[in-house]
Amino acid sequence: MIKRVTRTTAEIRPDGHAVVAGAGIGGLLAARVLTETFGRVTVIDRDELPDQGVPRRGVPQGHHAHGLLSRGCEILEDLFPGLTADLIAAGATPCDIQNDVRWYNDGRRLRSAPSRMRGLTVSRPRLEASLLSRVAALPGVTILERREVVEPVTGSGGAVTGVRLAGAGREAGHGPEDMPADLVVNATGRGNRGAEWLRRLGYEPAPEERVDSRLVYVSREYRRRPGDAEFVALIVGHTASVPRGGVALSGEGDRWLVTLFGMGDDVPPVDPDGYHRFAARLPVPDLHLLLERLEPLGAPRLMRIPVSIRRRYERLDRFPEGYLVFGDALCQFNPSYGQGMTVAACEAAALRECLAGGGTGLARRFFERAGRIIDVPWDMSVGGDLRFPSVEGPRTARTRLLNRYISRLHVAAEADPVVGHAFLSVANLQAPPQHLMSPGVLARVLRPRAGHTPPASPPVDPRPTARDHVPA
Repeated sequence: MIKRVTRTTAEIRPDGHAVVAGAGIGGLLAARVLTETFGRVTVIDRDELPDQGVPRRGVPQGHHAHGLLSRGCEILEDLFPGLTADLIAAGATPCDIQNDVRWYNDGRRLRSAPSRMRGLTVSRPRLEASLLSRVAALPGVTILERREVVEPVTGSGGAVTGVRLAGAGREAGHGPEDMPADLVVNATGRGNRGAEWLRRLGYEPAPEERVDSRLVYVSREYRRRPGDAEFVALIVGHTASVPRGGVALSGEGDRWLVTLFGMGDDVPPVDPDGYHRFAARLPVPDLHLLLERLEPLGAPRLMRIPVSIRRRYERLDRFPEGYLVFGDALCQFNPSYGQGMTVAACEAAALRECLAGGGTGLARRFFERAGRIIDVPWDMSVGGDLRFPSVEGPRTARTRLLNRYISRLHVAAEADPVVGHAFLSVANLQAPPQHLMSPGVLARVLRPRAGHTPPASPPVDPRPTARDHVPA
């Protein structure tokens, strides 16, 4: 049974106007939810927004592999009924997260088995274009391209009352103008100027937590033919002893999108021969063997991943009414864990519920909810990063203990599909982390393994109970 997003009973304000700065995944999801409360929603972006599912300048990560976790798939389908079928018709590949994806964690292959976790391999540009077309078609929505939000503007009471706009790109000569709004949402992504905006308004910026994994991505596309592989996607995680990894995703256009990544000075080369040699040095040979069979469709592309930053807006004592921060502007993750788009979807579901409580105190309610959503994926990614000596950060006794337990869990998941299912349900934000410590999973992880393969059992349902609720 799919866990649906709770709909609110917020009354639509026909004269209300919300402005969303940024037309990426986060901004489009926020705009979709805002249409349930505001009669008019304006989405503003610096770029010229393509409608054909191709990468754009403002989203350089669009050339590289992205993960849409099963919880994200559920929320997107709830917000945009029929989206999944349309994406599949456009070439995206549906999959069973455990049965159709080959996972390697700590160099160990997770045991495949049928599950109820449904996923979709789709490129970031294709997903963004599909969301853009659906949001643009909603009543009351206006999309402004090649325009930039310079800053929020405030009224006499200190609340945000709109935004100041300027032209961008081909519209750079367009003079500044003010656009009134009842709510402004900053969804401008990793390069956002949220701290600067708050200072201009007389507020302290949010405290930040930073982790620099020194990660580098290099991606290349290959032609996909029937029979290339027995999996829809291949995920090879980097290990403490071999800090290299890679992902191969089947997708639209009969293509494989392959992203290799490394840390520090050990990064994938951009020359084709060096790229393949790097793939041969991954913790397991599967991805290199796949590349040996594929026809490349272009040169490798490099991207240095920015520092992971969590901005703790929920800890601020003062914050202007009429203003929110959303998506990557709120928290930007290490993308190798594939969490960002799904977290944005969870934040959209949380915003929908918070809007039902009215405009007063909206920011505090939303930031508290968003903080609880971010806690789990942030702790997972930061804890994973701190396995590597090159990554700076506090290594608490709790972090070290959890990493040792997760390593042992991966050993158990090689043979036991129930343990693998438990791990994937947490990694896909379908169950709380406590699920990995439940008596049934704990016993399977800690049981002696000497040559013993436990009998396969039907995967347990990872859905949280009322006591173990996952914020959505």
